Amino acid sequence: MRNLLLLTIACSFMVITANGQTIAISKWANAALHEKPLEQAHVGISIYEPATGKYWYQYQDDKFFTPASNTKIFSLYAGLRLLGDSLPGIRYYENDTALFVKGVGDPSFLHPDYTWQPLLQLLQQTSKQIYLVPAVNLNKRYGPGWAWGDFADDYQPELNEWPMYGNVVRIYHHRDTSMLVPPLYDLEATADDTISSTVTDRDERNNLFFLKYNPKDKGITQTEVPFITGSVQQLRERLEDTLHKRVGLAVTPPAGAFKILHSIPSDSLFTPMMHRSDNFFAEQTLLMSAATLWDTISTDRCIQYLLDGDLKSLPHPPQWADGSGLSRYNLFTPRDFVTVLTLMYQQFPKERLWHILPTGGKGTMRNYYPEQFVHAKTGTLNGVVTLSGYLVTKKNKTLVFSVLVNNHHESATSVRRAVERLLTKVWKEY
Repeated sequence: MRNLLLLTIACSFMVITANGQTIAISKWANAALHEKPLEQAHVGISIYEPATGKYWYQYQDDKFFTPASNTKIFSLYAGLRLLGDSLPGIRYYENDTALFVKGVGDPSFLHPDYTWQPLLQLLQQTSKQIYLVPAVNLNKRYGPGWAWGDFADDYQPELNEWPMYGNVVRIYHHRDTSMLVPPLYDLEATADDTISSTVTDRDERNNLFFLKYNPKDKGITQTEVPFITGSVQQLRERLEDTLHKRVGLAVTPPAGAFKILHSIPSDSLFTPMMHRSDNFFAEQTLLMSAATLWDTISTDRCIQYLLDGDLKSLPHPPQWADGSGLSRYNLFTPRDFVTVLTLMYQQFPKERLWHILPTGGKGTMRNYYPEQFVHAKTGTLNGVVTLSGYLVTKKNKTLVFSVLVNNHHESATSVRRAVERLLTKVWKEY
């Protein structure tokens, strides 16, 4: 009888504590929601404690929002679940005289961030004739709903089955000297003493690059501009130019079984993908995931595979269009993000997630959360500010949260600060 009484008291205390948390957070959130910069915005908030299975706070967390780069959380989940410890670098088959290679979407090939290049070593060291086997790639060069006018912006490289150099050229300029790296295409440089900073661009339909510079500027500039990846024939030519050896085109693939050559550790891609919000890495993660599952590369098929399988438990089936969040076709609820983040927390070591996701003072959160109590992904588009991830309170409670803000008409910085103030109160009090 005494034990039953103690249990009843304990349960009552837990209910009172949980209610107190909800009441306090509701008070803070309501104050933020009725003040600038959130008062005219569309806002959704979900805060969940996985240890107890209880939601601490919910506000419009069943409504759909454009998530911007928070979409990368779902791409990260795909990569963690499907790619293993190292990325697939290539599918290959070799016989006595020939090496057949087929792209699988690895974005690290010849990327300046990665000095270890096992695929390049294989291609350089082989004495056999190299043949490029065209991959079955159902993707277009851009994701659905991307802005066509951003073709020359560094955050929107084209997508393909065999990226090289990150699918961008790097344009260097100093004084009156300009150059492309790699030197694959033509560059037209023009002096213009009316401009304040160097401007780079590309012809919309050709790999012709432009640079305008002020001759009075003595500094060194470096910019990145995406190149047109083009056909499999153009891919073959880029390989020949890089390897300085002939590469054939195998229209009919060999009958033998292809093996996978692995490249860099997966987390060495996932970490910059989340810290600097790398759109290209996120998109290619879904391409690699599809290539790992099938002999067909398809972002749509990979997304549907996950939604029908591991992510079948999502409370509100999302409209998931791309890997990076560049597309405004993406629609997710805050509770969807809390659900996938909880799955990640249950399936992968906390220390690994904490390393991959940026915290205060680092990456896209370098100017926020100096106490470093959150490990989360930011997201920004015009009128969109989002943040989803993990919050560790002062009393060492781990919470999963998602705050999605759409249609705001204030500065992105002011919205981020409002969200920061709310989450900081949760951290301090609990």
